[in-house]
Amino acid sequence: MNNVIGIELSRKIKEFRRKRGITQEELAELAETSYKYIQRIEGKTPPDVRLTTIVRLAKALKVKPAELLKF
Repeated sequence: MNNVIGIELSRKIKEFRRKRGITQEELAELAETSYKYIQRIEGKTPPDVRLTTIVRLAKALKVKPAELLKF
């Protein structure tokens, strides 16, 4: 993933997670992924994130996938 895109996606996920008042652990459970993966996504060098994962994260955060990709 383009580093700039990955960093912006990371920032958006963290922003929406904090707005919902949930922890990384809770987001991982809601999105049916691992806590370590959420940590990596929100980290300084986020990994490539599949579209299916973005959809699950958006659902867990109660936003549309497009909201996570709007930057």
